Amino acid sequence: MSGNTPAPSGQQHALVHGAHRAVITEVGASVRAYSVGGRDVVLPFDESDLAPAFSGAVLAPWPNRLRDGQYTWDGTDYQVAVTEPDRMTALHGLVAQVRYAKVASESGPDGDTSVTLRHDLVPTPGYPWSLRVDVTYALSDAGLRVHVAATNLDATAAPYGIGFHPWLSPGDAAVDDCTLRVDATSQVTVDDRLLPTGTRPLSGAEDRTTPQPLAGVALDDAFVDVTRDGDGLSWIVLGSPDGHGAAMWMDESMDTWQVCTGNGIPKIARRGVAAEPMSCIADAFRTGERLVRLEPGATHEVTWGMTLV
Repeated sequence: MSGNTPAPSGQQHALVHGAHRAVITEVGASVRAYSVGGRDVVLPFDESDLAPAFSGAVLAPWPNRLRDGQYTWDGTDYQVAVTEPDRMTALHGLVAQVRYAKVASESGPDGDTSVTLRHDLVPTPGYPWSLRVDVTYALSDAGLRVHVAATNLDATAAPYGIGFHPWLSPGDAAVDDCTLRVDATSQVTVDDRLLPTGTRPLSGAEDRTTPQPLAGVALDDAFVDVTRDGDGLSWIVLGSPDGHGAAMWMDESMDTWQVCTGNGIPKIARRGVAAEPMSCIADAFRTGERLVRLEPGATHEVTWGMTLV
């Protein structure tokens, strides 16, 4: 950005470790760019642009959709703003487009290798709890590691869930030329508003615990019953013809994946695949499924990461 005009994504926090490069933004604590050896792991967006389709943002205190923006908690009814009017849902929580303050960083020989950003959520009539959200991004030989700690600063228990929204990059290839691996054995079924109705086991080409072609496949789905490797990690890998894969993992602090191929989404248009680790599925504030009851003074922590394989 030139002159005194601020970037729409706010201050930029550049991280570097060896061949790994990342840029984390003030707005949304978003991963604006992450590459290894010059090869993109996520779809980058320009500093002068608004983040398209929640690119790289933190999604809290709920990820995904909340029916009609309405829920009941401990006997009291609440209404938050409907932000997806065509489906009449409140989408992706309250902190994806707010500013986070830098509270800590660590440096290596070439520059900062980690940064911790903080947002204190202001209570509102629709969500009357004070939450502190601390997000730490750290680069190492293993890739980009993300840790989030959310603390309830209020005097009463709060409903809580979290997710994240990176768009994995296919490199120079088209998504239709790629394969997708998702370490999960069941899919969440949905209605015409993309709100959950149940689950079903996956088989055949729909079972992506081994890589399957993406040609002609459109996804905007949640997956549960995750599988894990010997380190307790569950993975999504977007495999490209260049022999590399943009890979994301989550540890045992989360057990839900959301995958979206970006069909019909402006400025994404199937250029990448959203791989979203989540602590709960859509509508958890209403159903209670996987919902965290965050007691006063309690902290909820999650960890996930990305790399190039």
